Amino acid sequence: MIDELSRAEIDDLLNDQVVGRIGCHTDSLTYVVPVIYAYDGGALYVASVEGQKTRMMRENPNVCFEVDEYEGTGSWRSAIVHGLYEELDGTDAQAAIALLAARFGRSGEEGTARRRHGTDGARTVCFRIRIGTVTGRTVAR
Repeated sequence: MIDELSRAEIDDLLNDQVVGRIGCHTDSLTYVVPVIYAYDGGALYVASVEGQKTRMMRENPNVCFEVDEYEGTGSWRSAIVHGLYEELDGTDAQAAIALLAARFGRSGEEGTARRRHGTDGARTVCFRIRIGTVTGRTVAR
C-alpha cells in the first residue's frame, strides 16, 4: 500500500539523501540530471558547472526536484519538490558553498577553489531551489 509522507518525513528524506534529480523544461525539451545538494528546510543548494541545466533553468526557473530511497525488501520512499531556481552570487554563493562544504566534509578553501573553476575550466554556478510545494510517498514491506 502506498502511503503519504508527512512534511517531517519529507524533511528527513531530503536531509538523509545526498543525490537528487533536477527536472527542468524549456523549448519543448525536458532534462533531468542528478546533483549533490544541501538542504536547509526551505531551499536546496547546489554548486555545479555551467551547462545545459543552468541555461535551461535561467530560461524557465520553475523546476522539479526528486529524491528517493529504495530498500532491497521492496520498501521505498520518495519526495518531489516543485520550486523556483535562483542563481546565487556574492555572499549568498559563499553561504551555499559553506553549507555544501559542511555537509560533504570539504574545507572552505577547497570549496572556494571549486567555485572559481569547474572540472574543465567551466564557471561554477551556485544556486538554490526555493521550495514551493512538496509531496512524498512511501511503501513499507
